[in-house]
Amino acid sequence: MNDLVRITPQDAVAVALRPVKAGETVSWGEGTLTLKEDIPMGHKAALRDIRKGEAVIKYGYPIGEATEEIPEGTHVHTHNLRTLLSGEKEYEWHPMHPQTRKAEPAVFQGYPREKGRPGIRNELWILPTVGCVNDVAKALAQRAQKLAGGSVEGVYAFPHPYGCSQLGEDQENTRKVLADLATHPNAGGVLVLGLGCENSGIAQIKPYMGDYDESRVRFLICQEVEDELEAGMKLLDELAERMRKDRREPCSADQLVIGMKCGGSDGLSGITANPTIGVFSDLLTGMGGTTILTEVPEMFGAETILMNRCESTELFEKTVRLINDFKRYFEASHMPVYENPSPGNKAGGITTLEDKALGCTQKSGSSPVKGVLSYGEKVTAAGLNLLSAPGNDLVASTALAVSGAQMVLFSTGRGTPFGCPVPTVKIASNSPLARRKKNWIDFNAGRLLEGMTLEELGAELMQTVLETASGKVTRNEENGFHDLAIFKQGVTL
Repeated sequence: MNDLVRITPQDAVAVALRPVKAGETVSWGEGTLTLKEDIPMGHKAALRDIRKGEAVIKYGYPIGEATEEIPEGTHVHTHNLRTLLSGEKEYEWHPMHPQTRKAEPAVFQGYPREKGRPGIRNELWILPTVGCVNDVAKALAQRAQKLAGGSVEGVYAFPHPYGCSQLGEDQENTRKVLADLATHPNAGGVLVLGLGCENSGIAQIKPYMGDYDESRVRFLICQEVEDELEAGMKLLDELAERMRKDRREPCSADQLVIGMKCGGSDGLSGITANPTIGVFSDLLTGMGGTTILTEVPEMFGAETILMNRCESTELFEKTVRLINDFKRYFEASHMPVYENPSPGNKAGGITTLEDKALGCTQKSGSSPVKGVLSYGEKVTAAGLNLLSAPGNDLVASTALAVSGAQMVLFSTGRGTPFGCPVPTVKIASNSPLARRKKNWIDFNAGRLLEGMTLEELGAELMQTVLETASGKVTRNEENGFHDLAIFKQGVTL
């Protein structure tokens, strides 16, 4: 087994697969290297002398510029490498014309819905329209736990601080998010809980819900009833009774929408976990299913790869707007576009945003881009989609659920316990994490470094997804972690 891995033949650096020490002579596939410095696991070592000002290549693309002379065998990181990114730019389309590779169809056991895609869960959700009734929603969820059991697979409230004192697009986004969750296929029953005087109340949200199944949704305005807890429990009882008739049935995997996200990444995320998700994405889209890639700021530096995989000029132009609009968002707030890798990312070996982005986009596989979605927009095109949302883990994962994802695949190199409104499958980039945090991790992609192939791991991940869609509980569900985070962009009145 090699000590370091060079991802492409063009790379000037290799990534340490274990902690290696100064003075060691280590293997990296095509030769050996005597190290002049310690290199932590997931971090980069220079395979040759790199000149000051030279672009440093990893994944076959520049990840930044050397700020000093970097001798062969030394550590390449934040002390001697800086980003090459800048603000908004113009792009040219150089279409790659990738093809969706057909895959054998598959089946999962889901809950067919009268309108829309099948659910992979049959849960009872309480959605407050405004933060003022968050505690009412939580109190109702606590009282309604007695309703859980059988086909009622859980009762959850999703508090948030918004729904009032918002303006313009910011307020529109809150309305879209709540409406999309109220009609989500994983919710067998939904109580939309309003106060009565908020900007984004029930009357404002209803038009965004479209043609929904009225048997599965109830509405309550707290100011219009004497006892909101009593009135709310009556409506929840009605919904639960209706849900008890639901049964899992065979459903085609082409009805699955799977979100793809990474967080708490390390230097191995782009080598193991994210490429494994990419193989899965190609498999699912080859069956006619749908995947969604998000966290736009973590596409900066790798965006042209996605642009050139767009199926049409229209999609290319949408992707350009997706990227440049987010850059304008940073600039309007007088924030640097490139300041994205977190302290944990850097400790794990990720140096620049380009480094992070090139690893992040491995989750997209090799299929063509079939759709580009704005924040809060529901997915309609089968295949690989790009979604506008920030890199923040819970905000982006919620955005994936809002766009219709029944499940989120979440790769991580350092670990995280959270869960979004839908099952959140945690995929470890390394085996030490998978062994240490068994209460967080659902799938170990670190086995790629222990003899398994990407194709084997991708096929196994597909099986894990089908089992989860059929009712297998994820770690975040076992831990009772279900949270909601709406993207806040505007002023608060």
